[in-house]
Amino acid sequence: MKQIYLDYNSTTPLDERVLEAMLPYLKSKFGNASSLHSFGREAKVGLEEAREKIAALLGAEPSEIYFTSGGTESDNLALKGIALNRQSKRNHIITSAIEHHAILESAKHLEKNGYRVDYLGVDKIGLINPAFLRNKIDDQTSIVSIMQANNEVGTIQDIKALAAIAHERGALFHTDAVQAVGKIKVNVKDLDVDLLSLSAHKFYGPKGVGTMFLRKGIKISPLSHGGHHEKGRRAGTENVAGVVGLAAALELAEKNLEAEHERLSDLADFFIEKIQSDIEDVFLNGPRDNSSRVPSTVNLSFQAVEGESIILSLDMKGVGVASGSACTSGSLEASHVLTAMAIPPELAQGSIRFSMGRFTTKEDLEYTISILPEIIDRLRAMSPLYNKDK
Repeated sequence: MKQIYLDYNSTTPLDERVLEAMLPYLKSKFGNASSLHSFGREAKVGLEEAREKIAALLGAEPSEIYFTSGGTESDNLALKGIALNRQSKRNHIITSAIEHHAILESAKHLEKNGYRVDYLGVDKIGLINPAFLRNKIDDQTSIVSIMQANNEVGTIQDIKALAAIAHERGALFHTDAVQAVGKIKVNVKDLDVDLLSLSAHKFYGPKGVGTMFLRKGIKISPLSHGGHHEKGRRAGTENVAGVVGLAAALELAEKNLEAEHERLSDLADFFIEKIQSDIEDVFLNGPRDNSSRVPSTVNLSFQAVEGESIILSLDMKGVGVASGSACTSGSLEASHVLTAMAIPPELAQGSIRFSMGRFTTKEDLEYTISILPEIIDRLRAMSPLYNKDK
């Protein structure tokens, strides 16, 4: 049976070249980067060289790069760390209704602890109207957090325009760029953001390591306490091998960014057009234009079919896909992203996220397309909601 992976937004396989870069720091260069002896100094060199490489690729200074365990920790540190530091002067937070749960749950936690939080709505393709932010922001706003690319539908926000509005009122701006880095160009200077989160395993690096960019001069309260690692912002022995892997993965992704974007755009166009021509009542969630959507993300709703049933049916044929984000795939509730986009519940429940990546081929998509019509027909035949004679 074929094995086809179409869930790259959940995680990506480790690139062999990344593993090769990591191996010395898992074996001979195993020292603690905080130790003063030669073993520690050797690890420290690897850590700081990786920091410099990541900073250069993001348009940042090395001193503005902090290492974490991944996107969730980076998001938590950004939102909670800034909110706690500015609490006495500003206790208002703004985010959007379609953020990753790492941001939404952090915001809810702060809300329970006395902070005022506003959640911006989006239009039918998942875009935030800058006017919505302008209407909600005030002189008490501490931080605005808007994701650059949505993990479920791929919508790309105009981060630079939103950051400018935040800065007009003295608020800081954070973007969760976990689904953007390695797929589209991300430069912190061009975006003019104050904080940014990313995670290595989304672009063929190792799991368990991420980065938070924190603009020089901005104060943040740490969430973990212990040693003075990462200049006191994040206590804990650094994952040197993981950090080296992150830097190698980011460098490889940046080298092939334009060519891969074009390749995936072509694959996405083929996939969307073929599925909609072969199967009735299939709807794309998010922008159709690949310049407004991360092209590797294709979210489709199949009318009158449960998404979970499609996932299981495809899995039995060797195809791995997702419904909503990986973190909530066990939930029976409709996606909060699609709900915010005003997608009808019966369509939201039938949504499938096909996310492509570096190793996806046209043949993979052709096979997926060849087995989907029979699956959808079978499931619709059992559904009381589908009227085939309409």
